[in-house]
Amino acid sequence: MTEPLPVDPALVTAAEALTADAAVARHEDLAEQIRRANRLYYVEDAPEITDADYDALFRELVAIEAAHPDLVTSDSPTQRVGGAPAGGRFPEVRHQRPMLSLANAFSPDELRAFDARVRRGLGLPAAPEPAEGLTYVAELKIDGLAISLRYERGRLTLGATRGDGTTGEDVTPNLRTIRSIPERLAEPATLEARGEVYMPKAEFARINAEREEADLPLYANPRNSGAGSLRQKDAAVTASRRLSTWVYQLLEDAPNAGQAALFGETAVGGAATVSSQSGALARLKALGFQVNPDVAPGLDIEGVIAFTDRWREARHDLPYETDGVVVKVDRFDQQERLGMVSRAPRWAIAYKFPPEQVETLLEDIVPYVGRTGTLTPVAHLRPAKVAGSTVARATLHNLDEVRRKDIRIGDTVVLQKAGDVIPEVVRPVLDKRPPDAREFQMPEACPVCGTPVVRDEGAVRHYCPNPACPARVSQEFGHFVSRAGMDIEGAGWAVLSQLLQRGLVKTRSDFYRLTVDDLESLERFGRKSAENLHTAIQRSRNRPLARVINGLGIPQVGETTAIDLARWVTAQVPPGEDWLPRIGAFLRQVAREDPERFAEVEGVGPTVSQALARWFADDATSRALDELAEVGVEPEAPAIVAASGAAEGPLAGKTVVVTGSIEGFSREEAEEAVRAAGGKPAGSVSKKTDLVVAGPGAGSKLAKAEDLGIRVVDADGFRRIVTGEDASGETNGGAGSA
Repeated sequence: MTEPLPVDPALVTAAEALTADAAVARHEDLAEQIRRANRLYYVEDAPEITDADYDALFRELVAIEAAHPDLVTSDSPTQRVGGAPAGGRFPEVRHQRPMLSLANAFSPDELRAFDARVRRGLGLPAAPEPAEGLTYVAELKIDGLAISLRYERGRLTLGATRGDGTTGEDVTPNLRTIRSIPERLAEPATLEARGEVYMPKAEFARINAEREEADLPLYANPRNSGAGSLRQKDAAVTASRRLSTWVYQLLEDAPNAGQAALFGETAVGGAATVSSQSGALARLKALGFQVNPDVAPGLDIEGVIAFTDRWREARHDLPYETDGVVVKVDRFDQQERLGMVSRAPRWAIAYKFPPEQVETLLEDIVPYVGRTGTLTPVAHLRPAKVAGSTVARATLHNLDEVRRKDIRIGDTVVLQKAGDVIPEVVRPVLDKRPPDAREFQMPEACPVCGTPVVRDEGAVRHYCPNPACPARVSQEFGHFVSRAGMDIEGAGWAVLSQLLQRGLVKTRSDFYRLTVDDLESLERFGRKSAENLHTAIQRSRNRPLARVINGLGIPQVGETTAIDLARWVTAQVPPGEDWLPRIGAFLRQVAREDPERFAEVEGVGPTVSQALARWFADDATSRALDELAEVGVEPEAPAIVAASGAAEGPLAGKTVVVTGSIEGFSREEAEEAVRAAGGKPAGSVSKKTDLVVAGPGAGSKLAKAEDLGIRVVDADGFRRIVTGEDASGETNGGAGSA
């Protein structure tokens, strides 16, 4: 089917001649014919009319609405081309029921372990004994963006993204442009349907071909392109991207129905009871949704494994991306008995396909200079398609890693995408190594500025020590404005490159001297976009001290160390007038007179301590704090710091692991809340862990915590602890509240 056609003046004249009643009747008839055609074409793949006939119906409907504007409704087929751009961020939507995430499996044995857990939970015999009444549904896992669709009496009223599982974004106008989403259902049901928006491979290729022709950067993959297309402020842009959907979950609107409603166990819109996932899929299709045909019900776990084996290779022939298989217990009553753990269901699991590997030629290894001056060897590869996209570059991390893997220029190498995302050179194919393959050597001078390269004693790092190296400056400034730093929205690489090239920004403080006129002079900037960026810069003057420190790009100092350093320095230099210059003076004094004091900072060892001392002893770098103070940057102090500098609070002395999505907190905010409550965040679960805060997607860390008997809390339990509402003090070995 083709895109909507312009208004035909002759048809408008004919429509103007219709009586009001005749116009209403014809409008309803045309709209229903077009909806049916859309359903047959996009959902059932069984069109009954030609494109030309469809265009004629659509053209007449456009004409009637032009002649009778009062007939235009939000669910009219003509509105699917997108409306006016939305202003600001999308409104937030709190899901009536959480959008669950799934635990992952990566091997057949892990699927069998899932089956064993299900059997135990239902009191059924262990495998390989038959488990009467237990069957699974296997569905392809769509690599897209999860959505929720709300229908009232058969009409689409709300569409939202998954967000953090509890709160998403209202993207209803954009979802209305996707023709596989019905505006009206086949019957007047009130329900919620959930599924995935995705960008077909052909559409992804079309868009990238257009961008290549226009000399624009190419999009990385269909998943990210689809998600970005759905979240466009201008719904017309979304409409132009030809997105599609698969719907896989049905929820009934049943107030006070409890958990039964969550699993769709009661009647939907007056229909017969839906009691299984396979029944829900059939019901969704009958209502007019696009349901993936490649679903296998009635399987035991060996049948599930056979299904995954089949699709591991066959997935590449599909017109869309899939990265695994979702396995669900079919019967809803069994799902309800199994329940959930930390908002992930015990009755479902996502099997992830193993990384696809290919062989290709390593043509060269080129060192790139990063923001701290580190030289990173990057493999330049003969372009190879792996896991759905073409790869020509892959980081090799450092010289020691190149030596460990014995990778040489001219080798044939095995390439994969770690997590199907990040390109990774796995190993060389030694029996294909040519006689002239040569070892990579780090250059003696910086390839950008020519300064002699330094290697840290006892470390793997080679770096350019010149702070004015153009490569370092551009990377450092990019880090400074990033979300982990000053979080200046809109200051992306294209903008930053222009600011540096034009000499408008030479130091970090120069960002705060930019005027709206300066920004309006940039390419592709109008007055409004310049004002928006200027406002974002002004907003960033009051970021937390840890963000300011992290934004400085001090070698060896990441987000966690920046938070610890901010807490420590605040205890030594209390907030007040001229706080930032006083912090700068204090840190310079420590660096020059007593650098061992940096070891007082939580988690700082000799290597980081030396890096801090070098950076703050150098006037060329440490003056950055004073320069930021001169342009009005006034950071926020950490929330809780004891006078002694030692942590106090409800989690004092406790080690806490945060895993999964925590409602109301980003990962950084949750870990900062742990620190503010006196605790120490950790990245892995061990016997020394006192508490695990788990949300959707917690995965193996949650399982390990349960095995070790470590207390587990969800977002609400965590909030009660850090606010002091939970005064039990029990953090180890207690009953989990997740």
